[in-house]
Amino acid sequence: MLVPVLALVLSATGCAAIAPGLHASETGMTSRQTATGPLEIVPITPAVLVDQANARAAAVERRAHEPAVEGPYQYRVAPFDVLSVIVWDHPELTIPAGEFRAAEAAGNMVQADGTMFYPFVGVVPVVGKTLPEIRALLTEKLRTYVENPQLDVRVAAFRGKRVQVTGDVLQPSTLPITDVPLRVQDAIAAAHGLGPDAWTRGVTLTRDGKTIALDLQALYDQGDVSQNWVLQDGDVLHVPSRLENKVFVLGEVRSPSSKVMARGRMSLAEAIGDSQGFDPLTSNPGAIYVFRGRYDAPRVFKLDASSADALLLAVQFQLEPLDVVFVSAYRLTDWNRVMTQILPTIQGIWQTADIGNRTVNTFQ
Repeated sequence: MLVPVLALVLSATGCAAIAPGLHASETGMTSRQTATGPLEIVPITPAVLVDQANARAAAVERRAHEPAVEGPYQYRVAPFDVLSVIVWDHPELTIPAGEFRAAEAAGNMVQADGTMFYPFVGVVPVVGKTLPEIRALLTEKLRTYVENPQLDVRVAAFRGKRVQVTGDVLQPSTLPITDVPLRVQDAIAAAHGLGPDAWTRGVTLTRDGKTIALDLQALYDQGDVSQNWVLQDGDVLHVPSRLENKVFVLGEVRSPSSKVMARGRMSLAEAIGDSQGFDPLTSNPGAIYVFRGRYDAPRVFKLDASSADALLLAVQFQLEPLDVVFVSAYRLTDWNRVMTQILPTIQGIWQTADIGNRTVNTFQ
């Protein structure tokens, strides 16, 4: 009776499909059809690392650059701004702020239609004009009433233009645009800085219905000022969280887990090292896979780290957000796991057969 049982065990253990846990069958993977054709497993070699480096260099060239602006920055007045007009030697035309009144409360407010009222001059259009242009306009119109008028125009309160700073910053805020250029880094500083989990490589700037990707890490690491745009009215600056961009390490490592990419970077060696390394009893370092992309069109990379020097490739191979790293098991590990599952059944069958034999012998 034991011979058929052992034959069943041997035939079952020869099939890895019944072994518990995750498995990586190259035959099964390469036979799968994807949206782009048969799935290809790409060995991680120095040539792949060169391709990665070239892709990173090309990404640097494709970074969004701030549009060129002619001339120096000048603030243009917007509706709801408050202007302060001072006419020298003519206090009757100058509204004094007073000891207990702020210039903002005592100034000339720009109406929603873009106009401002000023004594003797009347209603004048000021929206979209710079302060020198408004000064020249008021000077020309006052000449009829004032001989050689000398006046100054300032913005007492910047109310008309706003930008939004959202996401992983310490204090998401609405910030005014003033006569001093407000750049991306200035806005983040005004929002009390980045949060602890800020994803600086994925910052987005939404302007006129279009979303622009900015790499602030390049600004911090390489001084790439092309990423530090001057913000405009209506811009929305969003700093995402890096917790949304993890790497997953599974299989025969000591501590399977998800890993947050520090500063937007993580190598294959870091991911495995942060998972406390290979399991020395069950892992097969000769079959490490990196799964990347969507399910319908994935890319699969394979590293043979059975030789220690191959780990140098793992140090240079850069992972991307949502990559899945899988370390395979040795076939002997699958055998042992199958035996662990089947042995209780064999022992039960053996005990049943032994009890049956004893019963037969008793009646004989």
